[in-house]
Amino acid sequence: QVRLVESGGGLVQAGGSLRLSCAASGSIFSTNAMAWYCQAPGKQRELVAAITSGGNTNYTDFVKGRFTISRDNAKNTVYLQINSLKPEETAVYYCNAEFLDYGLVSKLSSWGQGTQVSVSS
Repeated sequence: QVRLVESGGGLVQAGGSLRLSCAASGSIFSTNAMAWYCQAPGKQRELVAAITSGGNTNYTDFVKGRFTISRDNAKNTVYLQINSLKPEETAVYYCNAEFLDYGLVSKLSSWGQGTQVSVSS
């Protein structure tokens, strides 16, 4: 069983910044790719950024240059620094992780509860 706990969300004004964290815990031998998603009201959940265990990153076009994903492998934690926030980026932000369990079986984690990011104009 693997648990993801996201934190760091809040209410900010347009142009503001937040740093989100997501900690994975449980039966984890190691984590592989980790990613952040967002889900705005009435919309589907979509990928924001991803990072491999080696630190290679990938971003969706609308966040390039403003969002930075990073990770601490020793803590099985992924971060998302979000700058220059826009009101339309108000959403719940979720993380996800591919991991190896103690049987060295590759699995995908279930979703955490997410963290709410609200951006006022």
